[in-house]
Amino acid sequence: MSAIVWRRLIGAAVATVSLGAGVSAYGEPTGSVARASRFPTPTKVMVIVEENRTYAEIIGGSDAPYLTSLARTYGYAANMTANYPVGCPSLAAYILLTSGSTGGICDDKGPRHHPLPGSNIFAQLDAAHRPWRNYAEDLPHPCARKNSGNSVFLVRHTAVPYYTSEARTCAMGQTELGAPGRGALHDDLAAGRLPSYSFVSPNACHDMHGSPSCPSAHVAAGDRWLRTWIPQILAGADYRAGRLTVIITWDEGSSTDNHIPTLVLSPNVHAAVTHRHYDHCSTLRTTEDLLQLAPLGCARSASSMTADFQLGP
Repeated sequence: MSAIVWRRLIGAAVATVSLGAGVSAYGEPTGSVARASRFPTPTKVMVIVEENRTYAEIIGGSDAPYLTSLARTYGYAANMTANYPVGCPSLAAYILLTSGSTGGICDDKGPRHHPLPGSNIFAQLDAAHRPWRNYAEDLPHPCARKNSGNSVFLVRHTAVPYYTSEARTCAMGQTELGAPGRGALHDDLAAGRLPSYSFVSPNACHDMHGSPSCPSAHVAAGDRWLRTWIPQILAGADYRAGRLTVIITWDEGSSTDNHIPTLVLSPNVHAAVTHRHYDHCSTLRTTEDLLQLAPLGCARSASSMTADFQLGP
C-alpha cells in the first residue's frame, strides 16, 4: 500500500490527509502527511541534480548528515528509481529528466554528437513566454558545449545545450551559478525573481561525482555544498511566499543499485516520506504539473508526486 509517514509535526496550523498505515518495504512505518494550509500552490520549481549515489549512501549515510536531516524535516521519496539502463552513464538521466526520453543515448558525449530535436521542458517554457534558467557552477561561458579544461564543469550535467530548439535561447537561459553571497543564483534569490523553472547543476566537486581536483570524499563535499546553499534558497522571497518547490535528486545510484534518494522541499510539507514507486519520469511529471505544462514523453503515464506531498490546490 502506498502511504506517507509522519516524522514530526512542524508549525501550528496544518491540515492532515490520511493515506493509510502499515510498514514499507524499507521497514519504515507509514501514515500521513501534513500541509501548512496558509501557503498557496507553488508556481515555481527548482531541480537540483546530484550524482551517482544510492539511497542508502544518503538517507542515514554517515557522510550526508545535512541531507538526512533535510529529508526528515521536509519530505522525501523512499522508493525512487533512476529508470534508465544501469550500464548507461549520466547524460541519459539528464535528458530523461528534461524531456521524458533518453533520446536513445547511452554515453556521455557532448552536444555535437547528440543534437536532440525533440520536445523538452525548456522549449515548453519558451513557447509559453515563461522564464527558465540553468544555474551551472563554474560554467566557462553561457551555453558551453564542452567540459572545462579541469573537468570541474561537465556539459553532460546541464542538458539544455543538447536541445536544438534552444540553440538561440540557451545563451540567455544558462548562467554561471556563482558562489554563496554573490552571483546569479544569489542575486535572483535575494530579489525574489527566480524563473518558473530552475535547473541547478553543481560542479563535479559538489555534485558528488568528483574530478581530478577533488578525488575523494565526494558525498561529504556535496553535503557541505548543499548545507551552504539550501538555507539561502529557503530564505529567499520565492520560497518564503510559498511560490517555490525544490526537488533534490540524483542521476543514478551505482552499477548495481539504481535506488536513489529524492528530497522534496516545500513550505507545505513537513516531516513526510512517501513509499509509492517513483522515477525520473515522475520528477518531470511533478515539475510539469506544478508549472501547468503538458507532460512530455514518459511523464504522460508517470505518477506525479504532487498529491503525496500535498503540493497541489
